[in-house]
Amino acid sequence: MFADRAKIIIASGKGGDGHVSFRREKYVAAGGPDGGDGGKGGDVIFVVDKGLNNLSDYRHRRKFAAGDGEEGGKRRCHGKDGADLILKVPAGTVIKDAATDKVICDMSGENKRKVILTGGKGGRGNMHFATSTMQVPKYAENGGDAIELEIKLELKLLADVGLVGFPNVGKSTLLSRLSNAKPEIGNYPFTTLNPILGYVETGDGNGFVMADLPGLIEGAADGVGLGHEFLRHIERTKVLVHLIDLLPLEEDRNPLHDVKAINHELMSYSADLMKKPQILVLNKIDAAPEKAEEEKANLEKEFAGRGYKVMLISAVTGQGIEELKKEIIKTLEEHKGETEFFESEYDPNTDRIEALPYTVSIDKEGAYCVTGPKIDKMLGYTNLESEKGFLFFQNFLKDQGIIKEMKEMGLQEGDTVKVNDLEFEYFE
Repeated sequence: MFADRAKIIIASGKGGDGHVSFRREKYVAAGGPDGGDGGKGGDVIFVVDKGLNNLSDYRHRRKFAAGDGEEGGKRRCHGKDGADLILKVPAGTVIKDAATDKVICDMSGENKRKVILTGGKGGRGNMHFATSTMQVPKYAENGGDAIELEIKLELKLLADVGLVGFPNVGKSTLLSRLSNAKPEIGNYPFTTLNPILGYVETGDGNGFVMADLPGLIEGAADGVGLGHEFLRHIERTKVLVHLIDLLPLEEDRNPLHDVKAINHELMSYSADLMKKPQILVLNKIDAAPEKAEEEKANLEKEFAGRGYKVMLISAVTGQGIEELKKEIIKTLEEHKGETEFFESEYDPNTDRIEALPYTVSIDKEGAYCVTGPKIDKMLGYTNLESEKGFLFFQNFLKDQGIIKEMKEMGLQEGDTVKVNDLEFEYFE
C-alpha cells in the first residue's frame, strides 16, 4: 500500500561521560589526572534514496535511536563515539516537528543528506581540569544529553504536472497515452488508489514528470472520498492539467459544474493552488463533437479572466493528444523554476534550548535567583568548578539576556546571584 505519511520518534545518542582517574605507575608517587573524554553521541541523519517512492518503511516501526557515546577511560583514553542513525526517505519528503507542525527540513533539491538531530557532546575527563590551584580534580564533565523528538514525515511528490479531475474522467488513460506509465484502467470510481508518476518525453532528449492523482470529489478538502489524501502532492507541481468529462453520467453534473467543483476543493485545501496555471481539457470528444465545441465555448467564456487554456481531446482515440502535449511544454517553459520548496522553520538542535523557559526573581534576602529548564539544561553539561566552565556559564547568562534582565531589576556589583543550588557574587 502506498504510504505518504508517517509519524515517528527519533532520538540522537547521549554523549559519554568524562572519566575521573589518576596516573598510577611504579616510582611515580603522585601521578596527575589522566581521565579521558567521553565519546560523542550518534547523530540522526536523513538521506534521500532514489530507489524509494513512499514511506512504507516507517509504518510498522515507531522509534529510531542513534547510539550513545562511551565513557572515557583512564590513561587519557577517549570513549568510542556512538553510531550515527541513517534514515532513508524518498525525494520530496518534508520533515516536520509533530508538536508545532513547523518544517524542519524539505528533502528536495540539494538537500540529499541532512543531520536532523545532533548527538550529545562527549564530557571532558578530569585531565582537562587541573590548574595551579586545583592539581587533583576529582570530577569530570557529564556527556551532553540526547535529543528525542516526535516528527511527521510527509511525502509531497516531485512532479512538474499534476493531473486532476473527478473520478473516472480518463486521467489514467491520458497518462498512459502521454507517458511511459502503465496505470490500472477501469470504468469504475477510484480506479487510481495511489498517485502514479509518468515520464513524458518531449523529443529533444528532455521531458517532464506528470502525476496522475486519485480523483477528487466534492468535499475532498474536508476529508470526503479518497482525493483529500493526495491533495498535498499537487503543491509542488508547476502546472495543473484539469481533465473534464464531456459526458458525465450523473444528471447533476456538466463540464462547467465539474471545473468549479474541483477548483473549490483546491481552493479549500490551499489558496496557493489556485495561483498555478491550469489547462482545462475536455475529454471524450469523439462521442459528441458538436457538444464539445459548445462546452469549450462555455468554459472559455466563464474563465476568460483567469487565462485558462481550454483544449479538446479523446484519450481513447488519441485525438488532440499531441496538441495538448505541446501546450503543456509551452506552459512549463513559461513557469520554469517555480517548483515549491518548503523553507526550514525549526531547528531542534538549537530552538529547543532557546525555547526553554527560565525565571528571575529576588528572594527575601535580596539575592537574584535564576531557575528553570533552560538553566537546568545548561548546568547538565557545564562544570562550574573549573575556571573555564564558570566563564562559559557567565557568557551563557549574558548571551541569553539573563544578566540584562537582572540588571533591569536592579542587579549591581557585589549582589548575590543564586543559580539553583549555586551561589556567587556578581562582578562586571
